[in-house]
This record gives sequence, structure tokens and C-alpha cells, in this order.
Amino acid sequence: MLAVYLESRTMKENNPAVQFITISADSAGQRIDNFLRTHLKGVPKSLIYRIVRKGEVRINKKRIKPEYKLQDGDVMRIPPIRQSESEDAPISVGLDKVAALTEAILYEDEHLLILNKPSGTAVHGGSGLSFGVIEALRALRPDARFLELVHRLDRDTSGVLLVAKKRSALRSLHEQLRMKGMQKDYLALVRGQWQSHTKSVSAPLVKNILASGERIVRVGSDGKPSETRFKVEERFDIATLIKASPVTGRTHQIRVHAQYAGHPIAFDDRYGESEFDQQLRGSGLGRLFLHAAALTFTHPDSGDTLRIEAPLDNQLRHCLLWLRAGHKG
Repeated sequence: MLAVYLESRTMKENNPAVQFITISADSAGQRIDNFLRTHLKGVPKSLIYRIVRKGEVRINKKRIKPEYKLQDGDVMRIPPIRQSESEDAPISVGLDKVAALTEAILYEDEHLLILNKPSGTAVHGGSGLSFGVIEALRALRPDARFLELVHRLDRDTSGVLLVAKKRSALRSLHEQLRMKGMQKDYLALVRGQWQSHTKSVSAPLVKNILASGERIVRVGSDGKPSETRFKVEERFDIATLIKASPVTGRTHQIRVHAQYAGHPIAFDDRYGESEFDQQLRGSGLGRLFLHAAALTFTHPDSGDTLRIEAPLDNQLRHCLLWLRAGHKG
């Protein structure tokens, strides 16, 4: 398949994390070195053997040899793999995804680039081994001297994503975020009838990292103060379309606050409800119904107030049309 290759220098700013993988029956019987060569695509074979030899890869907390054969249920620890360690290892970015991002540009000038990020695309490539928005933008604009994310969106959340093209713009926009001068409005489809009097949810959030490396957020008295404002946009028999405007910017904040209020978001694989998802099976929806619909902020150079809106994708629009037609699941 045709691909664009990004040199390792574009990835040096990543902050990779330890990975924990539980081996399934399908992978049992493989030599660990062969498994890692498949799992860590783009990483030189010499680096894979080095991290195994040095004991940085562990099985069930124990050192193993490169010829070790994986067993069903083994828990594998893989150390952070920085792109700078893998020297000349290229990162493959599909041309179809790069082209899709070109079509997703909502606004651009010499200071800013604003995208309607597709659902399912990460903003960063994680440990440097997978496709992300910022890597694709750098592939699209190899001569750009500066391209940095101003904020983030979850992988499965679509919508307005702001990228700075100058360091001065990044500083200005980060200051607006710190001073709560940037208005973010999301659309979410939640279970049941959201009560109109619930206009705000203030619940402290605690972030936990599971052994698998997955991030899970919960409400807890020992958490960080968090607030989300909600407004009903449209009601249906089995669901409510709400506007969610986060006052603070915690991980998974809208998703957890909606669940805490008793109205989980449709097709949320971490905080959702399978019965609600089943009720929507005829709508064609197969992704998290959370969309960053609008962003309002002060332009870092002109001082003008900008409001950028991102249209819903076809899947979200079709789901709403299905609900408006009176379907009840």
C-alpha cells in the first residue's frame, strides 16, 4: 500500500508509556521476538532484541529469552519505545488518511489551522508507532517550521481541533485555555430523558491507569475539581441530544459527567451502557456520539473573536434522522 514516511525527528516530542498486553489463545505458541516484531511495526529488529536481552520486556514480571514461546494468559510488559531510540525507523501513514485530513480543514491562516477531526483518529501517534493527526499534518506540510496541537480530543471524539502554526500563537491560545477564555461546545447523544433542571455537573474526577495501560476516570472525593455545563438540544423517545460545555478540561470529563448524571453517551465503550447501544442498533451508529461542534476563542494575532463550527459526520446525522423518524429501537 502506498504510504507517506515520516522521519523519526518528527516524533521526538512524544511521551511514550509502558504497555501491558495480555496474550490471547490466538497468539499463544509464538516466539516472543516474532510477536514483538509484528506488534512493534517500524521498530528495528536490533532494538527489539536489545530490549528483550536487557530484561526490559517481561512476562508475568519475569525476564525471558528471545526464544520464549508465549502462553495463553501471559501478561507482557513492553517498555516505552521512543522514536529517537529507533534511529532510522520510519512511521507509515496511509495516504487515504492524510487526504481525508486535507478535506477536513475548516479554517487556516498564517497562525492557525483548524480541523474537523474524524472519529477513530488519534491526535498523536502514541509511542511513535501509529498514525496520528499531528504526524499526518507534518507529512502534509514538510516545510512547516512549527505545527503543534493546542488541545486534544479523545480518539473516538470527532470535531473541532485547533493547531498552532507559530509558537506565539500557541502561547496565546494556551493562556486562553488557562484563563477559561476559550468556549468549547460538544454535542452528545445520551440515554433517556435528560432533566432540564440539570444544567451543570460538578464532580471531582480521578484518573486511573489499569494494568493494561487503559485510562479509566471515575468520580471521587479525592479527585480534581471538574465542571461541565449541559443544555438540552433535542429530545427523542429513548435519548436526548445535549450540548455539553466543559468549564474544566479533565480527561474523559464529559463522558464521565454524563454517566454520573445517569445518562451515559451512546456507544461509549468505557462509560456507556450496552442496552442503550442495542436500542440504537437500527440507526447505523457504530461510534461514540460525542462531537466537538464549536470552538469560540480570540484570534492570537488580530484579537478578533472567532467561532468555528464543525458539521456532524454522516453517521451521526443519519442516527439523528432515524431518531426523528420515531424509531424506538
